[in-house]
Amino acid sequence: MKYNTLGHTGILVSELCLGTMTFSSAEGMWKSVAGVDQKLADELLRLALEAGINFVDTADIYTNGESEKTLAQAIANLGIARKDIVIATKAYGRTGPGRNDVGASRGHLLDAVEASLKRLKTDYIDLYQIHGSDSITPIEETLRALDTLVAQGKVRYIGCSNWQAWQIMKALGISEAKSLARFDTLQAYYSIAGRDLEREIVPLLQDQRTGLLVWSPLAGGLLSGKYSRENQKPENSRRSAFDFPLVDKERTWQILDVLRPIAQSRAVGVATVALAWILSKSFVTSVIIGARRVDQLRENLAASDLQLTGDEIGKLDEVSALPPEYPGWMLPLQNSNRLADVPRV
Repeated sequence: MKYNTLGHTGILVSELCLGTMTFSSAEGMWKSVAGVDQKLADELLRLALEAGINFVDTADIYTNGESEKTLAQAIANLGIARKDIVIATKAYGRTGPGRNDVGASRGHLLDAVEASLKRLKTDYIDLYQIHGSDSITPIEETLRALDTLVAQGKVRYIGCSNWQAWQIMKALGISEAKSLARFDTLQAYYSIAGRDLEREIVPLLQDQRTGLLVWSPLAGGLLSGKYSRENQKPENSRRSAFDFPLVDKERTWQILDVLRPIAQSRAVGVATVALAWILSKSFVTSVIIGARRVDQLRENLAASDLQLTGDEIGKLDEVSALPPEYPGWMLPLQNSNRLADVPRV
């Protein structure tokens, strides 16, 4: 297992992070995603720790708060010292029927953090993330609330999730100008079947030294190896019941045509290769892996030991390449002469 700094900080996190959206059970949208009971949650966390994972991710809305509770109990059952595990959680989603039981307002965040601390049975949260973009709350209000939580010691680092590039850059600018705690990470969807992040957000993260935490690296299970052109709705599969995130299916079948031979030649699963491809990207801090079974987790963990060759990465890059969009296709043309004059160091 490799370790990376959490954005522009001094804390080290494993390149794989155990996602706990599957922990506990619930109705509605969570029914097809979750279902991991306490005994299995304990086992999954134990296997993750034995593989070198020191980073876990949850959210206050996962199974209506039960995910945080199950994670806390698993940590207690395994006797894990608080200092030896990095806990990330999120706030923004609806947690009650009230008009203000949702969003990134100061009021909601101050209430939400107390509820998460109680469910997680901890005095502090290592990484507290804003789970979505609030179209009503001013960004500065959100940042000031987070800065208060950092000053109080209830939160150590902050991040955002599913934000647009301009919003992230605006937030970083406000933090710089107002001397407020700044976002150290972005949690975002990224997979070999969904590389949109590379257009604007990845260059921003690299420039600002902001970490990237990847959710749904297997495109909601589409890259698990169960799906194909011939079998687009396998039995008992999560995506068959909850078709998310949005993916170009035909493009994905073409990618799987390249993934499968590589997986077969390496005697590993398709999912392992898909995850290893993400881990080969230098801008990725940690990849969040979730599981509902032990064998799923083992297959995902194997990605940390799989080093793809340059030729394999090249083939995967080529088949999954984004179609050109303006101004992206203009930049290489206009910069060709400038870059040619820069000496290589």
